[in-house]
Amino acid sequence: MKIVANFPPIRGFRWFNIGVLVISPALALYGLLTGYPYHVKTLLFAAFYYHVSMIGITAGYHRLWSHRSYTCTFPLQLFLLLAGASAVQGSCYWWARSHRSHHRYTDTDLDPYNSKRGLLWTHLGWIVVKTDLHTGHADISDLRNDPLVQWQHRWYFSLQAVFGHVLPIIIPVLFWGDWKGGLCLSGALRLTLAHHCTFAVNSLAHYLGEASYDDRLTPRDHRITAIVTLGEGYHNFHHEFPMDYRNAFYWYQYDPTKWFIALCYFLGLAKDLRVFPTNEIQKGALTMKLKELKAVQDSLQWSKSSEDLSIVSWESFQEQAKSRNLIVIAGFIHDVSLFWTNHPGGEKFLQSSVGKDATAAFFGGIYSHSSAAHNLLSMMRVGILQGGAEQHTPEYSVAPGERLYVADAS
Repeated sequence: MKIVANFPPIRGFRWFNIGVLVISPALALYGLLTGYPYHVKTLLFAAFYYHVSMIGITAGYHRLWSHRSYTCTFPLQLFLLLAGASAVQGSCYWWARSHRSHHRYTDTDLDPYNSKRGLLWTHLGWIVVKTDLHTGHADISDLRNDPLVQWQHRWYFSLQAVFGHVLPIIIPVLFWGDWKGGLCLSGALRLTLAHHCTFAVNSLAHYLGEASYDDRLTPRDHRITAIVTLGEGYHNFHHEFPMDYRNAFYWYQYDPTKWFIALCYFLGLAKDLRVFPTNEIQKGALTMKLKELKAVQDSLQWSKSSEDLSIVSWESFQEQAKSRNLIVIAGFIHDVSLFWTNHPGGEKFLQSSVGKDATAAFFGGIYSHSSAAHNLLSMMRVGILQGGAEQHTPEYSVAPGERLYVADAS
């Protein structure tokens, strides 16, 4: 990753964010290294609650409120806001405002997690330090006027404490007495994974993979990023078609968030699922494939164009063929000297054609050559035969309408 020159100086640190990002992995590491025999129920609960936290971010903060890619009922909105708070990544209002700015100003100085500042900045730097960089303006009037979003924003620190820390720790303690598992696994490890998997959307998703639909900006598509982000890793698709409720266009691509939204639609909890026209999506994919093929084409060596070849008379061709291995095929003069010993049919066939028009033999008179042979032959062109075929000088000149009488040799 390239880093922008004149990187602005640090003005301060976001200590709350640093505290969460340091203490959580420290507790998780402590729990893993001490080898405590965790209860199976704790492991299952930690995995379940991890997906709850991630869905709150991916289906809620991101696709619902940042991009308005679908609408849903009040109960589902409430669930997604509480689940998002459990991920401890800021309020939905703050998160969506930054993300809309990211889409509007991608890869510029007004992009809060500009990928051109480096992988470390996009993953963590913008979260933990204060600089003179400013987030670009984006329309957030709908978020400002959404009473539920504003409620979560006002009460965010209380909500994140309850759903992000207390609840995942206390449930294993109350129901099966696993205090260390609750603290280190469903509490700390679950939160650490949720943080860094979400941060990968800003970092890895702009670094790893392919530009499947447009390569003007840094977002990329990759299945590994999709796996760790619950489907957000098809990021090139997302940046091209941000209003689409899907990140994975094809059915076989991994996008649990898309499946969750589709399930909510089936259950009547979500509606108005927005999709970009398939025709336009396929145009983008085709454009990139053609661009890729053009790059391959430009990397190959091709035969000279007709405009770059000299026109040679039949007499001159025959004279030059006395000192060079020249043959005529389809009006082009070819120098087969370098191919002399490599000819699959043997040298004698080329020797017998030197100084002659071998068009009929090449096109099936002796052997019908493959496309590869045609391509290879074109690289041996050195000239164009004047008139395009062997020239014969007639012994008699016959006027139109007259008959030619040939004397009897006897």
